Amino acid sequence: MSDETSQAITLEAALDLLDHGEMAVRGLLAGSSNYTFLTGISNEQLETLAVYKPRQGETPLWDFPYGTLFQREMAAFLVSEALGWGLVPPTVVRFGPYGKGAVQIFIVANFEQHYFDFIEAPELYPVLQKIAAFDIVINNADRKGGHTLIDSLGRLWAIDHGVCFHAHPKLRTVIWEFAGQPLPGQLINDLEGLLAQLKPEQELFQALCVLINDGELSALMRRTEDLLDAAIFPDPDLERRSYPWPLI
Repeated sequence: MSDETSQAITLEAALDLLDHGEMAVRGLLAGSSNYTFLTGISNEQLETLAVYKPRQGETPLWDFPYGTLFQREMAAFLVSEALGWGLVPPTVVRFGPYGKGAVQIFIVANFEQHYFDFIEAPELYPVLQKIAAFDIVINNADRKGGHTLIDSLGRLWAIDHGVCFHAHPKLRTVIWEFAGQPLPGQLINDLEGLLAQLKPEQELFQALCVLINDGELSALMRRTEDLLDAAIFPDPDLERRSYPWPLI
């Protein structure tokens, strides 16, 4: 599925394809710290490439519960959609050839381009500000420059969210250019909308309950409230490491 096709179909059709399409693993993606597979996925109407991250391929980490990284990928997609920002490619959790995992539309991009190229283009700032705010809210511990992609239609995407949603401060990102600047009004409105959806009776809250634990969900709400109260992009925390390594 080309960039043009992937943007022409509805989100519902993309999710249905990911959820129920036939998967055919094509191989491992190089450079991943966990087992990450490029896979073809198709149904009677559509076909595309997808990224498949099975639970059993996860590398144990000292600070994140083992076997939950794929769930955090799904949680990031849900939060992005709840904000109305469409930053994360369509993502589902399903069983594949190597067991249960996250399956996400593969973004066809120039992988030599990354955040440090995009920051030179002021017309991209509104979306980059959304990614910066998104990472604060989800507590992204690994926003490398290469985790922001641009497709052939000029749309920015944010990928790789397996180490997010920790209850303790973990924010490590390359996106600090907006530090100290006020949040744009529309971002404030969107964050307020997210907070409204993080109430126990809401569908988003209930979906996140099965993906992250109670403490992490409470911390997500608290970070959203704190960002809204401050109404500015924060500065790097000098008491801890605020940049990922490597940067790209």
